[in-house]
Amino acid sequence: MEITGDIATIGYGLATLGPGIGLGMMIGKTQEAVARQPEMAGPLRINMFIGMALIEALGLIGLAAGFLF
Repeated sequence: MEITGDIATIGYGLATLGPGIGLGMMIGKTQEAVARQPEMAGPLRINMFIGMALIEALGLIGLAAGFLF
């Protein structure tokens, strides 16, 4: 059985659901932490950007898997 057409686009939509939820949670928690301790904004921002890169990599892997399979 081969997945083509609309089913493949639904699969990619589901593959991006996880990274989207992860980004939302991470950015929200970082904003909460900065609001509680403004002096830690720099280190928190750096950690947030590293986490964003790792989470976005999951979305790109899902896109590539959709094209490969």
